[in-house]
Amino acid sequence: MTAPIGIAGAGAFGAALAIALAKQGQTVRLWARDRAAADMMAKTRHVQRLPGATLPDTVSVTAELAHLSVCPAVLLAVPMQELSRFLATHGKMLDGRSLVACCKGMDLTTQKGPTALIADVCPSATAMILTGPSFATDIAKGLATALTLASTKEVASQQMQAVLSGPILRIYRNSDVIGAELGGALKNVIAIAAGIVMGAGLGESARAALMTRGFAEMVRFSVSLGARPETLMGLSGLGDLVLTCTSSQSRNYAHGLALGRGDRTDPSITVEGVATSQAVLRRTMALGLLEDLPVTSMVAQVTAGSITVPMAIQALMSRPLKEE
Repeated sequence: MTAPIGIAGAGAFGAALAIALAKQGQTVRLWARDRAAADMMAKTRHVQRLPGATLPDTVSVTAELAHLSVCPAVLLAVPMQELSRFLATHGKMLDGRSLVACCKGMDLTTQKGPTALIADVCPSATAMILTGPSFATDIAKGLATALTLASTKEVASQQMQAVLSGPILRIYRNSDVIGAELGGALKNVIAIAAGIVMGAGLGESARAALMTRGFAEMVRFSVSLGARPETLMGLSGLGDLVLTCTSSQSRNYAHGLALGRGDRTDPSITVEGVATSQAVLRRTMALGLLEDLPVTSMVAQVTAGSITVPMAIQALMSRPLKEE
């Protein structure tokens, strides 16, 4: 009997992955932090955050992380800003396995990506990241989704690619972990900016320009940290950027829309691009790259409340003229 795949985190994305992997023939153990939520999902087979979705019989739901101890591979579907705390609590038990981060962003405290956080706490684990253009609702519906699996361990990456791939999930390998992580992190920041543009009524042409200049920032920053530019051209960079800058399903884009319109935002909704923009701003200041990331800088200031949307727009439009 094939060992089950563990998924730590039963939010929308973790549950969607569980559904897709089960439909592809895998046995899945899905861990939910909240016992009441776990019991309800186990009983009803429904996921509150995925209306209409049903957990297949081959997905078992548990509130005991120790039940994932039989899983040689565990997907970590917890929010980026909670990953460090999760690993501090459970890392010892998870060490020695293949741990696949399924979150996008940069830790606000350490400015590290998810695989570095995993390596710090679980030195014997094989750290990977699964990223790319994907909405949980699409995956749960069984709609074809292509993702990038990034790892420096080629053999382990090939094995994980085979485990995760099927009629729903098409997985591409990449050895550029830095590029894959930063593509997924930075596109959230640019998506907020794209939402602001549309919410402020600046129009489609302005959004296209913003996406283009924002993508240039993504490449500049990522390359400065050792990423390969071609990685940013792929699913984890450009692909994810296009999706999140054009759909209201994106929490980051929707957050930007609200800011651009002057509406109140919902603090209960996780918007990874907000914390990531702050983390990137700190890193760029340390590296002396602040002038190279004007869009990211403006997003960080707007989301922090230090400047208004009109002030940010004015600052970007009044920057010195230059060649593209």
